[in-house]
Amino acid sequence: MENRFLRLADIPTGNECVVVKVHGHGSFRNRIVEMGFVKGEKITVIKNAPLRDPIEYKLMDGHISLRRSEAELIEVMDITDYSPACSKDASYNGTFLDETVKNVIQEKTNTIEVALVGNPNCGKTSFFNRATGLREHVGNYSGVTVDAKEAVFKHRDYTINLIDLPGTYSITEYTPEEIFVRTYITDRHPDIVLNIVDASNLERNLFLTTQLIDMNIKVVMALNMYDELAKEGATLDYQYLGKLLGFPIIPTTACSGRGIEGVLDKIIEVFEDKNELSRHIHINYGTDIEAAIDKVKETIAPNKAITDKFAPRYLAIKMIENDSLTKKILTQLPNYKQIEETAQKCIAFLEKEYKEDTCTIITNAKYGFIRGALKETYIVGDRDKRQLTNAIDTVLTHQWLGFPVLILFMWVMFQATFSLGSYPMDWIQEGVDGLGNWIAESMPAGPLTDLLVDGIIAGVGGVIVFLPNILILFFFISLMEDTGYMARAAFLMDRMMHKIGLHGKSFIPLLIGFGCNVPAIMATRTLESRRERLITMLIIPFMSCSARLPVYILLVSAFFPSQQGLVLLSLYLVGITVAILTAIVLKKVLFHKATDPFVMELPPYRMPTMRNTAFHMWEKAGQYLKKMGTIILFASILIWALGYFPHTEYGKQSAEQMENSYIGRIGKMVEPVIAPLGFDWKMGVSIITGLAAKEIVVSSMGILYHAGSEGEVDTQNLAEKLQKQTNTEGKPLFTPLIAFGFMLFILIYFPCMAVIAAIRKEAGWKWAFFTIFYTTGLAWIIAFCVYQIGRLW
Repeated sequence: MENRFLRLADIPTGNECVVVKVHGHGSFRNRIVEMGFVKGEKITVIKNAPLRDPIEYKLMDGHISLRRSEAELIEVMDITDYSPACSKDASYNGTFLDETVKNVIQEKTNTIEVALVGNPNCGKTSFFNRATGLREHVGNYSGVTVDAKEAVFKHRDYTINLIDLPGTYSITEYTPEEIFVRTYITDRHPDIVLNIVDASNLERNLFLTTQLIDMNIKVVMALNMYDELAKEGATLDYQYLGKLLGFPIIPTTACSGRGIEGVLDKIIEVFEDKNELSRHIHINYGTDIEAAIDKVKETIAPNKAITDKFAPRYLAIKMIENDSLTKKILTQLPNYKQIEETAQKCIAFLEKEYKEDTCTIITNAKYGFIRGALKETYIVGDRDKRQLTNAIDTVLTHQWLGFPVLILFMWVMFQATFSLGSYPMDWIQEGVDGLGNWIAESMPAGPLTDLLVDGIIAGVGGVIVFLPNILILFFFISLMEDTGYMARAAFLMDRMMHKIGLHGKSFIPLLIGFGCNVPAIMATRTLESRRERLITMLIIPFMSCSARLPVYILLVSAFFPSQQGLVLLSLYLVGITVAILTAIVLKKVLFHKATDPFVMELPPYRMPTMRNTAFHMWEKAGQYLKKMGTIILFASILIWALGYFPHTEYGKQSAEQMENSYIGRIGKMVEPVIAPLGFDWKMGVSIITGLAAKEIVVSSMGILYHAGSEGEVDTQNLAEKLQKQTNTEGKPLFTPLIAFGFMLFILIYFPCMAVIAAIRKEAGWKWAFFTIFYTTGLAWIIAFCVYQIGRLW
C-alpha cells in the first residue's frame, strides 16, 4: 500500500481519512482525544473557512471545527480513493479493504518513536547498539550541522524507531548539539524521550533531566552503569526517585545488555499510558522565581496555536532565561510585545534580588532540586569511585610521564597498524591476484577482460588490501574513546593547544582525524567557539587519515624496509607540525579573539567491551567498503579507460601506449609543475586522481605502473614494480628521497572531496576554497624543499 499518511490539515475538502496518531503537547492531546479524535476514527473534511482557517470536520455524526495549527498535529491516513471495488475479489464486499486499512493503521499506531537523550560518556550509544543489535536497518537522520543515528526494530508487537541524538550536557542554545536535540524534541514530538543517565555521576546528569521535565513530555529513564554505583557501595532508591521525578527509572548496564529489555517494556507501558509513575511534575524554583514564571505564563497562555506545541510553563522559563530561540518562536504572536515586557520586568526583579543573571539563578534552582531529590534517595558509598582512576592518572597525566606515555601509545598504534596488518594484507593480495589470473585465463583477450583485470580488480583490489590496516587503526582509536584515555590526551595537550590559540578539546577531533578527516571535522561541533571550530577544522586535513595510510604503507615497505615504524611515525609528526604552524599563522593573521576557558569532563576509566569495539570497527569497515563500491570503483574504471584509450592492439599494455593515452597526456601537462619535486607524469596523474579519495592514489599507481605484456597478467607486488621503475636516463625513478617527498605531498595537499564537502557544510564555501588552495600550495613548497635540499646531501 502506498504511503498515505498525512496531517489532517493537508487533507482536501470532501476527502475522508482515519485518525492514526495525535501529536502535540499533553493538554492539547487530552482535549483532542476527549472530542473523539481517537485511533481508527473516520473523519470527513467538510469545508474551510473563507480565510482557510479554521476547518470544519465531520466526526462521529457531529461537526467540529479546528484551527489549521491544531489539525497539523493530528496524523491521519487518507482513505478517499478506497472502495469495495478496489478489492481483487468482489465477494469480499469491502471486507478485504477494511482489513487492509485496519492492518496498515495498526502497524502505524504500533510504531513508537523514541529519542535517546543523555550526556556525553553516559553510555547512550552503547545502549543504542545493544538495543538495536544490528538486527534491522540503521541509517542516519541528518540535521543542518549535526547527525543522529536511527534504527528500527520490533519489540513485543511494537515497532520501535530509536533515534540516537548527539550527547549534550543541556538543551540550551550554546552548541549545535544542544540546539539540534532541543529542536528535534520540540519539532518532531517523539512519543517517548529515553533519558540515559550515568548512575555514577547522578548530580550533573540529572540537570539535563530537569530540562526535560520542564518540557512536559513523556520520559523514561535508563539508569546506566548501575553496576559501577553498586561497586562503590552506594545505594539509590530509584523507584522513589522515579516518583519524585514523574517517570519510571530502570537500572541498566548497556555494555553487557543488562536491563535493556526492561527499558523497552517500560517504554511500551508509558506509550500505552499504563505506567502509574508517569505523570507531569513541576520543579519548585522558589517563591520569587515561581511568581515570575506564572506572570510570563499568563501572557503566553492565550496563544493556543503555540501552547498546543509547547508547554506554556516551559516557554515562560525560557523567556526568563532570555533564550533567543524561544524569542524567535514567540515573535510572531500578536501579544509578543506584552510577553517580552513582562519577561524583562521579571528578569530585572530577579537579577536585582539574587545578584546573578537569570540563567544562573534558574540553574542554581535546578541543582537545588536535584540535591534535594538525591538527599532523599541516594546514600553515598564507602569506597572512592575515583580511586582507581586517580591511581592511573598519577602516571598517565603526570607532568613528566604523561607525554612519553602518549607518544609511546601512538607509536604502538602506528607500528601495530603496519606489522599486524601485513599478514591479512598478504592473504587478501593473494586472493585478488588469484581472481585476476582466473578471469584472464577464463575470458578471451579484449577490452572487457582488460577492464575487469587491469581496471576493476587491479584498482579496487589494490586498495581493499589495506582494509586490515584501517581496522587496526580504528581499533586503537575506539580503545582510547571507550577507556576514557582520549579525554586525558586532550588534558595533556591543552597547554600546547592553548599556545596555538586552541582549546584542549581541539585535540580530540585532531586525533580522530588520524582515522578519517570527515568525522573529525564534524567533531569540531563540540567546540563552543566558532573561532576555535574554524581553526581546528582548517588544520584537520594535515592529520594523516586512514585513506593516506595505503600510500604510506606501499612506499614505506618498498623503500624503507628497516625503518618502517620510524618513517611512518615521522610522517604523522610532520603533519602535526604543519598543523601547529598553520594554527599559529591563522591565529595571528585571521583570528585575534582570546580563547575560551578550558572546561572538559574527565570520565572515570572504564574497561572497554569487545562488542562495542567490534561494532566501531565494523562500522568503519562498512564505510570503507562502501567507498570501494562507489568512488574508488568509478575512479578505477575512469583511470583505466583514460590509460587504455586510444588503444590499437588488445592484449598489449606497453609503457609507450600508456604514455600516449589520454591519462598520459594529462600527466604530461602537469609534469612541468611537479618535475622540480622529482615526480614524473605518472605520479602527477596519481596525485590528480587522489582528489576524489586518497585511496585512489594506490589504485592509480597500480594501473599506471602495470607492466604486463602479450596478454599475460603481471602478478608481481606493486612495491616491487616501483623499485624497478626507471626514468628516461635509466636511473631509478623512485628513490627513498623521492618516495618520502611524494608521501609528504600526499599528506599535505588537497584533501579528498568528502573533506571539502564537510568543510563547506560546516564553515561555508569561503573556507572550503581556502583549504583547497592553501594545502596544495603548501604541499608543493614542502616537497620542493625536501627534494632540492635532499639532493645536496
